[in-house]
Amino acid sequence: MELSPQYNAKEVEDKIYQLWEKSGFFNPDKLPKRHKKPFTIIMPPPNANGSLHIGHALFVTLEDIMIRYNRMKGKKALWLPGADHAGFETQVVFDKKLEKEGRNRFQIPPDQLYKEILEFTLTNKKVMEHQLKKLGASCDWSREKFTLDENIVKIVYETFEKLKKDGLVYKGKRIVNWCPKHRTSLSDVEVKYEDKERPLYYIKYPLADEKDKFITVATTRPETMLGDTAVAVNPKDKRYKDLIGKKVVLPLVKIEIPIIADNEIDKNFGTGAVKVTPAHDPLDFEIGIRNKLEIKQVIGQNGRINELGGAYVGLSSEEARVKILEDLTALNLLKKTENYKSRVSQCYKCGRIIEPIPMDNQWFVKMTAKPKNGKLSLRDSAVKAVKTKKIVFIPKRMEKTFFHWMKNLRDWNISRQINWGIPIPGDESGQVFDTWFSSGQWPFATLKTTSKNDFKNFYPTDVMETGWDILFFWVARMVMLGIYATGEVPFKTVYLHGLVRDKEKQKMSKSKGNVIDPLGVVDSYGADALRMALVVGNTPGNDPVISEEKIKGYRNFSTKIWNASRFVLMNLEGYKPGAKIVLGAKDKKIIKDFQKQAKEITKEMDNYRFYTASEKIYHYFWHTFCDKIIEEQKPRLYGDNVKEKIASQHLLIMLLSESLKILHPFMPFITEEIYQQLPLNKKQKCIMIEEWPGK
Repeated sequence: MELSPQYNAKEVEDKIYQLWEKSGFFNPDKLPKRHKKPFTIIMPPPNANGSLHIGHALFVTLEDIMIRYNRMKGKKALWLPGADHAGFETQVVFDKKLEKEGRNRFQIPPDQLYKEILEFTLTNKKVMEHQLKKLGASCDWSREKFTLDENIVKIVYETFEKLKKDGLVYKGKRIVNWCPKHRTSLSDVEVKYEDKERPLYYIKYPLADEKDKFITVATTRPETMLGDTAVAVNPKDKRYKDLIGKKVVLPLVKIEIPIIADNEIDKNFGTGAVKVTPAHDPLDFEIGIRNKLEIKQVIGQNGRINELGGAYVGLSSEEARVKILEDLTALNLLKKTENYKSRVSQCYKCGRIIEPIPMDNQWFVKMTAKPKNGKLSLRDSAVKAVKTKKIVFIPKRMEKTFFHWMKNLRDWNISRQINWGIPIPGDESGQVFDTWFSSGQWPFATLKTTSKNDFKNFYPTDVMETGWDILFFWVARMVMLGIYATGEVPFKTVYLHGLVRDKEKQKMSKSKGNVIDPLGVVDSYGADALRMALVVGNTPGNDPVISEEKIKGYRNFSTKIWNASRFVLMNLEGYKPGAKIVLGAKDKKIIKDFQKQAKEITKEMDNYRFYTASEKIYHYFWHTFCDKIIEEQKPRLYGDNVKEKIASQHLLIMLLSESLKILHPFMPFITEEIYQQLPLNKKQKCIMIEEWPGK
């Protein structure tokens, strides 16, 4: 009974994963009888448009730790895997692929484009599943789901129809966040806001029928003045009291537009008088509706001035701005320019400035209105669930962030003008659902479409673990839609991890050259080393720092575990599993100390403090078990006293096997490989269904 001289992760990991799959224990229905109470995690479905990155490795590690721990504690643990078609995100990735091929999606027939993206996605999905296995994900592959599965789409349609029936969906012409590069509308949470200093232009608008008299407006976007249909002032602003109801001549366009009063105008911004462009500003759109103004769109979906823009037709909005300022200066209508810090809206994928434009046939979900049955609004039901602790956030401070966002919630534009996604039923213009609308139904949609009783047995789920950066994109939507569609919260705990950063605490990006390929380091150092590097010191909600040096350090820990186990197994001559052994007072003290340590680690695990639990078992195994206990036992193992030798063997085997169990959720591969070689009296088929120590 002997381990090889060196631990070879490459040789071990694939073999061990096959052992797990063959055992069937990833499936909760095939777990031993002691596994009764369900524990469920629905995997946040990775986007099926590329390889897994280090952020994926982090969520896989954390969720697998939770699942393996609860499985060992006797829970009927289900980790349901899946993949996301990822609508707009995949469209962006595929666009880049087309660009490299010298093609453009706008020149490809829709049916052909959809087919190409589907093939691209399904190919990536297979690669991704293989990579999840390489990281040790003990999920139930027999229940795997894809967001475009027919039965998932059916659930999405049912929710949509229910929303329509309850009066929570409406269709109409509204201002949308438009990305000219990707040619689609975006929801508010897909817009990246940055505070930037940019020029504030003061432009003189001549009063109609009053020579040499002007009203000066302040704007950061002079190019949209081509679509102005009014100038607005606050009715309480005494400076403009006598001008309300009069008209001005719109410069460059030379048409007359009215001066109106509106309570939303900030008297302290600029001159207190603002241009109103209902087609190109959300606030102006509302002002236009209230005052029955014309909605004159002068910037098209391509980001260029359209046929209503007179001499500026065909110019991009940036080019038009330059030309308009030149022309205003020539006419002596540009009074002054000053720097002004304001919030700039950008596409979260390409960084292009968002063009607010009006669009027909846009589908919106009412977030703050009560449904026809008089129950709480989508927003209020979610807020209530968190306030009453039906849903708990880890870390707790994220609750405050959640409440702040919910307070400022606006109606959700769920239509997208792309080819890839779930078609909106009854929409003649060929729009698809915002991908977050379908993935927002993921917890109940998956469990309603797998095994017959899964929804009854496993919903609500126990934990939703994901990155803090998609708290609004996804988590909040799941809470709202889950409660709305099922009457229950979709999960009881939300665990939010941070964004992985390099050792300089910089965000990882290809342009910086600091990206760590998770599968590359697994190949070099083993999955267990990567997992430990990702979890030790990683507090929820904070951005963890990862480096190759840290991963290499935990590869050394793998070596330490292997060598210590090898030493114990090599010194078992005469050992009989299950034999009655009389342990001395010192041995009992060592066991008692271990049990105390195991209970402390269990407490940390129960409170989702995996960063502390992993560190505790690391230090115990290396500095207590290896450096002290094994060294102290060598004289007994090598001595002539047979009783002492046997007692020492039993002590070491007991401490080694129990330590391996605690290490297993963090380092599943090496612990399973060693466990298979242990001469234990009562042994399970796999360590992953062994009983957790420290109860």
